[in-house]
Parts: sequence; structure tokens; C-alpha cells
Amino acid sequence: MSDRNDVVLETKGLVKHFPITQGIVFQSKVGAVRAVDGVDLQLRRGETLGVVGESGCGKSTLAKLLVGLEKPTAGEINVRGENMVTLKGGAMRRARRNIQMVLQDPYTSLNPRMTVGDIIGEPFEIHPEVTPRKGRARAVQDLLDTVGLNPDHVNRYPHQFSGGQRQRIGIARALALKPEIIVCDEPVSALDVSIQAQVINLLEGLQNDFGLSYIFIAHDLSVVRHISDRVAVMYLGKIVEIGNDEQIYEQPTHPYTQALLSAVPVPDPRLRGLRDQIVLEGDVPSPANPPSGCRFRTRCWKAESICAEQEPLLQIRERSPHPSACHFAEPRDVVHAV
Repeated sequence: MSDRNDVVLETKGLVKHFPITQGIVFQSKVGAVRAVDGVDLQLRRGETLGVVGESGCGKSTLAKLLVGLEKPTAGEINVRGENMVTLKGGAMRRARRNIQMVLQDPYTSLNPRMTVGDIIGEPFEIHPEVTPRKGRARAVQDLLDTVGLNPDHVNRYPHQFSGGQRQRIGIARALALKPEIIVCDEPVSALDVSIQAQVINLLEGLQNDFGLSYIFIAHDLSVVRHISDRVAVMYLGKIVEIGNDEQIYEQPTHPYTQALLSAVPVPDPRLRGLRDQIVLEGDVPSPANPPSGCRFRTRCWKAESICAEQEPLLQIRERSPHPSACHFAEPRDVVHAV
């Protein structure tokens, strides 16, 4: 068990519901989209925690909650023991310095009207105590050099860089305030495969150099396995399984995780015949009206009456050596390509 002092980020019962309203003038709430619905996570110093799941499962909303771009409906977000949800004013601003974000699309996350130097240096304007004004130009050049870009290009604009270079600029901006935690929201999904590898290697190098802790959100299971120490699998706003990469990829215990892994294409034709592919039936339920009990039960081949009546907790079970939110969790070998 990890020392509590190693935990740099922790969420407790984190919830984000987006209200569904009706009416034009006098709007009334008629429901809610349960984007994040009770998430408990821990991130340790120097660790990379991967978060995977289908589109619409709540991954990006979780990322926005962690960095303060969305306000939670309920729950706690503790960074170094301080609850970010209750902080206000200067205390909130100081706490947010320690957790930064790398956004998904490098083509839309950089202001096209600002030079690269201004983009990377903007955090210094918001947090002037970090770097003295006289040293900011040099600090920006050092950040460009750190992410593998030419320091002399500070006066260029984003359109003068390639997609991979733009993402490096986004990473440099995230590093400007010397954070301990960086939330990466699908940082390589918009890039070519060869460029993806370069950015992943850069993130790993920065982690080793600066002792960073990452929340790495992605839908590409192979990328997540390459960079992550632990992996959390998300479905309809909840974490359904969590474990280290070997536990998740070699001995998944939740049916949803098993289905995700079985859907990964296998390039080796000799292995294709060995695969027991799992084909899920039905559509993903609406987060505005999730099923009772286990949210995965409407697509699960193991579902029984208890699954509709009782929501399974995320915990270690008799046949599951790591936490899994399934009444019938048990390891299953899956032939996959990651």
C-alpha cells in the first residue's frame, strides 16, 4: 500500500450533472446528464494514471473538473490535501498553479492571433510571482528548448508550426508554472502515428526530469498501456475497473474491459484465430437515463437479476485481485494487440 504522503491528487465521490431544461422564458429542470457520477481516484507522485473508455463516457468532463474548468455538482478534488472545490480567490489561484492541462487538439487550443512567446508566457501574466518580469523572455525560450523546439521561434505564430510542434507548444505552456500534476486530455489523438510516438516519448522524458504526475486520458488502448503505470476504465460516468497495466491488459475482470480489449485489431493473422471476440449488443444507454443497478448490464452477457437491483461497488472481489465493479468479476485471457 502506498504511503498517503505520496498521493498528490485524490477525488472523492466526484459528481458532475448537466441539467436538462425545458421552456424558453421560464426554464425548468426536467432531468440531468450524469457525465461524471461518483468517481474516486488517487494519483501518486511520479505516476501516470491512464483513463480509458468509449466516447461519451465522461473522460473529458473528468479532466475539466480536475483543472477547475468545470465546477463539480458534488464531491471533493484534493490536491496535496487541499480541497479545490471549496477554495476561493487567491488560495484557489495558487492551488491551480500545481495542476495544469494539455488539451486534445493543437489546432484549436492555441490562439492564432498570439505569438508562441506570448502563448507560453501568458501563465506568467496570471501568476506574476512565478517568474520576475525581466526573466520571462528567457524562461519562455528555455521552455521551448525543453520541449524540443527552436528558442528563436518565439515570434512565430501557431500556423507556422506542424501539428506535433503545436502540441509541444501546448506542453511548454503547461510546464510554465512548474506544476506537479498535468492532465493530458487525449493529447495525441489528433496527430499522425509517427508523431504520436515522439510526443509520448517527450512526455515520458519530462516526467523523469521534473518528477511530474500525469492523468492521461485516451481512447487508444495501446498508447495508454505504453505510458501508464495504472489504468482506470470508465463507463457512463463511473470507474468500473482499475489496476496496473498488467492486471488490466492481461487479466481484465470486468466484462466491459474484456470487450474493449477484444475489439482491438490484431495485425498478426496467426493470433486472429485464437481470439474469442466479444461483440456487445445494443447501444450505450443515455447518461441522462442510465440503467438501474449496474450500468453495463443492458449490454452484458453475464447479467442476472442482481445486476438490475444492486449497483456493484468498485472493490476487490473473491475472483478479482484488483478493484472491479462487477458482481461476477473474474479474470479472462483476451488475445489483443496492445
